[in-house]
Amino acid sequence: MTGRHAVAVTGLGVRCAAGATPAALWDSLARCRPATTLHTFDAEGTVVYPACPMPGFDPAGYLTPKEVRRADRSVQMAVCAAADAVTDAGGLHVAPGRRAVVTGTGYGGVISQENGIGHPDVLYAPRLMHNAGAYWISAGLGITGPSLTVSTACASGTHAVGEGLQMIRAGCADVVVAGGHDCPLTPTTALAFGRAGAMVTECEDPAAASRPFDAGRRGFVLAEGAAFLVLERLDLAHARGARIYATLTGYGRTSDAHHLTAPHPDGAGARACMEQAIADAGTTADAVTHVNAHGTGTELNDLAEAHAIAALFGPRAVPVTAPKAVTGHGLGLAGALEAVITALSVREGLAPPTACLTRLDPRCELDVVTAEPRKIPNGPVISNSFAFGGHNACVVFDSPHG
Repeated sequence: MTGRHAVAVTGLGVRCAAGATPAALWDSLARCRPATTLHTFDAEGTVVYPACPMPGFDPAGYLTPKEVRRADRSVQMAVCAAADAVTDAGGLHVAPGRRAVVTGTGYGGVISQENGIGHPDVLYAPRLMHNAGAYWISAGLGITGPSLTVSTACASGTHAVGEGLQMIRAGCADVVVAGGHDCPLTPTTALAFGRAGAMVTECEDPAAASRPFDAGRRGFVLAEGAAFLVLERLDLAHARGARIYATLTGYGRTSDAHHLTAPHPDGAGARACMEQAIADAGTTADAVTHVNAHGTGTELNDLAEAHAIAALFGPRAVPVTAPKAVTGHGLGLAGALEAVITALSVREGLAPPTACLTRLDPRCELDVVTAEPRKIPNGPVISNSFAFGGHNACVVFDSPHG
């Protein structure tokens, strides 16, 4: 643990259905106000599922009309969220070569890909690139240090945040803009997940469609958006008098090596990932005050994660939150969005409630926070992401005041 730079979170930025700012996002979570609506995925109106599209998104003021034509919708959201995070941090107070960006995305320019099939234009390939977000952010923010993209499905955003932590610790950068983005609200994506049985396609009340850990859950709700954090060397943040949301103290990553789309049923990989992140943070499981769960609302994921949490911390031993009941599941975005939420939890000293949970699945031996935010003491908080391909990623945040 000695000799590593400590890392602060000094800026947050989001674009998603549950809020266009961190404050609006937190308000939606605290009030258990799901962002899910019935969404028409195709022009013919034949694909209509519950989803979390962002209403009224407009990149004007962040990108010129020409730049908008060159960038996929997910990249446009990424540029806006990253710029907001930097503004929230008060700027990037280091030389361009000491700045870095790490983006996470599961699907890249999937909207541009689907729209361009059969009639691609000259910008078709650049709009599809998974690393396009990293390019646009680095160019817009004058980042000439490392510029990387991670694509590990639904763990992408958390891996991006964790890799940003490692860059600062290793001395490769002093400030990292890290986060995730995905806009997968296309007919093909929706039909694929729906036919696989992973996504909710019908429900009487769209607002109650996403129900992590509930006995009546039926899958996840597809969402779009972007979320970014400014990670900064703690000593530099203190020196300039920055407002610090939290410290980022631990990172874990493992692989299930079990199945392409199903988690290991006993949650072995998930548990190992949490253990690794907690050890990396220099703390112990009994010190953890709150778990931000991946909590997709699919039976396989919820059961595997519940087994892992109960095995590591003890049954019902630690408060658990599942934000996807409000935000939906943004795939590569999800981990970064929940990193923002976890940093806000540390800042507020509160675990946000899990919406739409009416009857806890008795197989999930968890203390799931419901109804209203719950006060949590200062201490480490862990955020989980587990993905297709068996990718697991966890990050640990803590109070800057110890």
